[in-house]
Amino acid sequence: MQAAWSRATAPAPDDRASLWSAARAAGLSGRYLSGAGATVALDHHNRGTILRRRREELRGRSVLLATADQLTAAVALLELDGVARRLILYPADLPLEQALQVVGTDHVDAVVSDFPALAAEAAATGSFLLCHPSIEAAAPDRTPGPPTEWVLLTSGTTGRPKMVAHTLASLTGAIEKSRVPASPVVWSTFYDIRRYGGLQVFLRAMLTGASLVLSSAQETTADFLNRAALHAVTHISGTPSHWRRALMSPAARALAPQYVRLSGEIADQAILDQLRDFYPHATVAHAFASTEAGVGFDVRDGLAGFPASFAGRRDQGVDIKVEEGSLRIRSPRVAACYLGPGEERRPIADPEGFVDTGDMLERRGDRYYFAGRRDGVINVGGLKVHPEEVEAVINRHPLVRMSLVRTKKSPITGALVVADVVLQTGPAPEPARQLGDDILNLCRQALPRHKVPAAIRFVDRLAVSETGKLVRRA
Repeated sequence: MQAAWSRATAPAPDDRASLWSAARAAGLSGRYLSGAGATVALDHHNRGTILRRRREELRGRSVLLATADQLTAAVALLELDGVARRLILYPADLPLEQALQVVGTDHVDAVVSDFPALAAEAAATGSFLLCHPSIEAAAPDRTPGPPTEWVLLTSGTTGRPKMVAHTLASLTGAIEKSRVPASPVVWSTFYDIRRYGGLQVFLRAMLTGASLVLSSAQETTADFLNRAALHAVTHISGTPSHWRRALMSPAARALAPQYVRLSGEIADQAILDQLRDFYPHATVAHAFASTEAGVGFDVRDGLAGFPASFAGRRDQGVDIKVEEGSLRIRSPRVAACYLGPGEERRPIADPEGFVDTGDMLERRGDRYYFAGRRDGVINVGGLKVHPEEVEAVINRHPLVRMSLVRTKKSPITGALVVADVVLQTGPAPEPARQLGDDILNLCRQALPRHKVPAAIRFVDRLAVSETGKLVRRA
């Protein structure tokens, strides 16, 4: 087995390489992709195909990949990178209507899907390939074409999806070279691999000689954790909300990871401490990454936020600065552009190459801490409150598992801050009022008066989106 790619030298495949050729270079023996219902071995003699040898029909085409099953999507990505001109990744959690909107644009001239409902709409594109659930043997060798453009969708639940264009090089720029481990590495993730966070894990596994266990929207958290444990997963990633929910399940004890990674939301000190205590033999890291800005950096010192020394330095081609309180990133990992109507390509970075992430920071001593999103501020009588900052304080309470700070209308100040709280052990014990007062006192000690919640409400659960983030209502 050969070593994987090095971010210190050549972090990504060059312009002539495909994902499949890079995976082969990392070694295929003993490696596999595993979904909830099937497993595909990645070896030279039994390469999986879900396209029944119709791959050449898609050469040079702009392909929407829309499948219900992550394993099918993973094999299709290996099949089509270096063949298709463009791959547009449709996350299965988005409404199907949004897939239809994308199909109706000039950006799509072929569809690969296992959704029969897309067939009629896709007929106008000139090509619709229905994926088959069975895996067949296929010859691994082929001549790669020009580099494939990878497009990720970033929309919420309404409106036309934003289409963010990457190259394989920008997507894999943060993947480090590592020595061949003494024992096999098995990655897993709570993310969907059609989202940026999940795609990073998929690419990391493919380029570093690891196997990958994929999650499924059809299984419970406990079922996924038990399946990950059966595969002896060594490296696993998710959002802080993913992890808070996972730690509520007894099945979390079945895992014995070597490496735990958080991204996608602010990793406060409470969840970092909980994971360190829960998995004392694991390295716990939290990373900053976004679809547009790519992977900025990761932090492995066990503390929330990141050292102030990160700003203003150039590390592995990544420039970080803080301007007007927001995090700005410039690097080769930044997406190329937004795709607009027709073939319009709108820039993501400013003229200096920096992407304004919209994540607001506060400096305390020699460290920056994430306060929240610029567009998520609650206005209390003209004073700004970042919900995530208040949640970080509430989550410090030893009986709190997770919390959501939101706004409530007030005839005096226009808005009040209130908090929904999930406890470690389920419903609030009696007397709940005393526990609520304890949490409020904790807030009063750490926060200015206008940021202290006016009320605490205990709830059994909080809504978490398919992307693994707390659902925040406007």
